[in-house]
Amino acid sequence: MAAVSLPCMARRRMRDRDALSVERDIRGMKSFTVACLLAAGLLLPPGAAWSDPAKPPATVPLPPPQPPARPEGLLPPEPQVTPLPPERPAELATGAGKEIGKEIGKETEKKTEEPQPDTSSKAKEPPKDGAVALPAPPLPPERPPELSGEQALALTVSAPEDTACLRRLERLGARFEAMAPLRNGQCSAPRPLNVTALADGVTLEPAASLTCRAAEALARWTTEVQVAAEKQFGDQLKSLALGGTYVCRGQNHDTDAKLSEHSFANAIDVMGYGFAKRPSLKVTAATEGTPEAAFLASVRTGACGFFRTVLGPGSDAAHGNHLHLDLRERNAGHRLCQ
Repeated sequence: MAAVSLPCMARRRMRDRDALSVERDIRGMKSFTVACLLAAGLLLPPGAAWSDPAKPPATVPLPPPQPPARPEGLLPPEPQVTPLPPERPAELATGAGKEIGKEIGKETEKKTEEPQPDTSSKAKEPPKDGAVALPAPPLPPERPPELSGEQALALTVSAPEDTACLRRLERLGARFEAMAPLRNGQCSAPRPLNVTALADGVTLEPAASLTCRAAEALARWTTEVQVAAEKQFGDQLKSLALGGTYVCRGQNHDTDAKLSEHSFANAIDVMGYGFAKRPSLKVTAATEGTPEAAFLASVRTGACGFFRTVLGPGSDAAHGNHLHLDLRERNAGHRLCQ
C-alpha cells in the first residue's frame, strides 16, 4: 500500500505545483493581456471546462408563435359587376327606323320652300338597317345683290367728320380750300382739300390735293423743317417742291401692285426745299459731314413722328430722289421708316 501511495502522492504534488505555477503566471500577466485571452477563448477562467461541439445543446429552441387571425375589416371586397346598358328600343332595332327617317324627311320638305338637290353619292345611298336618316343641314342665305358684282364697287363709305381737323389746320397757319370729291374707280377722296401754303409763308409748289389729316401732318412736320433750316443754314424755309399728292396708281407705279396711298389723297412726295437766301436743296444722297447731309437726315427722321410711312434715298430705287410721306393704317399702329 505504501509503494502504491507514493506515486499517487507524487502525481498529486506535481499537479498542485502546476496549478500554483499557473496561478503565479496569471498574476504576473498584465490585465489587458488577460482580457484579450479571455475574449479570444484561449484562456478559460478557473473551474471552466471546454464545451464539446459534437454534444447537442441541453435545450431545443421553441418554434415562433402563430400570427393572430386577419381582422374581418381587412378582407378583400367582393367584385363589383358593371350594369349592362338598357336594351335598344324595338322601333330602332328593326326596320321601323327607316319609316321614322322617311317621316322626318317629309316634314323637312314641307317646311323648306325651295329644297336644294343633294348631288353627293353618299346622300343617294339608302341608310343601313337600324340607322336613322337625318335631315340635310340648311344652306347659308344667298349673298345680297348689292354686295355682288358691279353694285359692290358702287358702294360708298361715309367720309369721316373733318370739322375738328379743319380747325386745327387753320390754327397751324395753313391756307386751303375745300374741293369736290375725287373718284376714279377704287381711287377716291370724299372730302379733299386744295392746300396752297403752310405756316410762316411756306408755299407748296404745286398746290397739294390732300385729306385733312394728311394736310395736318404735313403742316406740323414743316414746323420741324423750319427749325432744322435755321439750325443748319441759319436761313428760313420758304417753299416745298412736291412731286405729287393725289394720283390714282399702284405702289411704285406698278399697275399690278396694291393701290398707293396717293390714290386716296393720303400721301405726299417731297422733291426739294426752297430757302430765303441760299440755293434750294434737292432730296438726294448728300455727302456725309456736310450741313446739307445733316439737314436732310434731321428732317427725314423727324417725319417719322408725324407720318406712318417715310421712304427716301437708300430705301429702294423708286425713292432715290424724293421723300415719300403717307398715313397708311397698319396693324397695331406699325410705322415704316426707312
